Amino acid sequence: MSFHQISATFATHIHNMEKNLFKIVFRLVCAGIFILTNVAPISGKDFTVVIDAGHGGHDPGAIGKISKEKNINLNVALQLGKNIQKNCKDVKVIYTRKTDVFIPLNRRAEIANEAKADLFISIHTNSVAQGKIVRGAETFTLGLARSEANLEIAKRENSVILIEDDYKQRYAGFNPNSSESYIMFEFIQDKHMEQSVKLAKLVQGQFRNHAKRIDRGVHQAGFLVLRATTMPSVLVELGYISTPDEERYLNSQEGINKLAEGIYRAFLKYKEEHEKPILAAAGKYSDKSVNTEAAPESNEPVIASNAKQTGIKTVESASASTTNSKPVFKIQILTSSKPLKSNDKELKGLSPVNYYKENGIYKYTYGESTDYNKILQMKNSIINKFKDAFIIAFRDGEKTDVRKAIAEFKKTRK
Repeated sequence: MSFHQISATFATHIHNMEKNLFKIVFRLVCAGIFILTNVAPISGKDFTVVIDAGHGGHDPGAIGKISKEKNINLNVALQLGKNIQKNCKDVKVIYTRKTDVFIPLNRRAEIANEAKADLFISIHTNSVAQGKIVRGAETFTLGLARSEANLEIAKRENSVILIEDDYKQRYAGFNPNSSESYIMFEFIQDKHMEQSVKLAKLVQGQFRNHAKRIDRGVHQAGFLVLRATTMPSVLVELGYISTPDEERYLNSQEGINKLAEGIYRAFLKYKEEHEKPILAAAGKYSDKSVNTEAAPESNEPVIASNAKQTGIKTVESASASTTNSKPVFKIQILTSSKPLKSNDKELKGLSPVNYYKENGIYKYTYGESTDYNKILQMKNSIINKFKDAFIIAFRDGEKTDVRKAIAEFKKTRK
């Protein structure tokens, strides 16, 4: 083979190698483009809200003369989500359902938990027996129902589990129609209760002031859909499908828009309050209207300007007389962002009242005893004034698990 033939052959090999290398590189680039364009983008959202339209599919919920609850819930849920997505670019909205499908109660909570949501809003429509006329909206947080009416609402909403497969195993034998099953909610101490109640109050305020609806208040009840969530959660009852004029309003575009706008406005206010401590820590928020006066840290009673003594003490002072290590039971009646005076109208004349501070919030308690039964009786005696009061427990001045404390009390009583 001549030199020219060798050179030509070598050049051909080089050319073929270049072509193959080009093909390899081209394929790698294409593969990279495919991956980049088909992988779901990483969300840069700062806040996640899960909107849950109650019922759906073969579960219609409450049924009116012209409509079904499942459709009202979905209409308001979708409109709420649109409002948030349009105006809050830093918020990720997730729906438990966007169409007329059935989603089990436990799955709704799982969707929120898996998304590590900051907020869970469940939307429902109320109903009463035929012949009764009731109007207005109300918002619930998790807890023990304080009235038969609220218990009946929880029973109705929870009864959806009866059409789920293996509901006895899935919900640990919970019977939605048995009042005894709801006793468990007496002992549930939701660590997100304060935020949940805050949102619930904001929702009701918007329903009252913006939507001009009858305000039926904020309540607690044993809703299974709220029990398993790991973030602040509320369940909104928009109105009564069983009342003809309310049903027409709930199905009108005006009604859908007003109710969704009300919840949206409450969400905005809640989100703003939620972000204040985060922004303040980063030096990006200042609010001259915020009371920066230091809270009293002394164990001495707080002295009001127009009274000798408020009767409000820090939890350390309140528990100082307890020298044993038995759990001490108290009744939590309300919370406040600032210290209250003894004659404050929010205390409704109750005295003596103590407080403890948790996460910057003042939490007010009434009564103190190592005897759980005694505190339970005291709670029942003030329930007409503080419908959402519940029992908490302390040990050596530190807050402790009330369920374990009750179990310990029962054990020592035997």
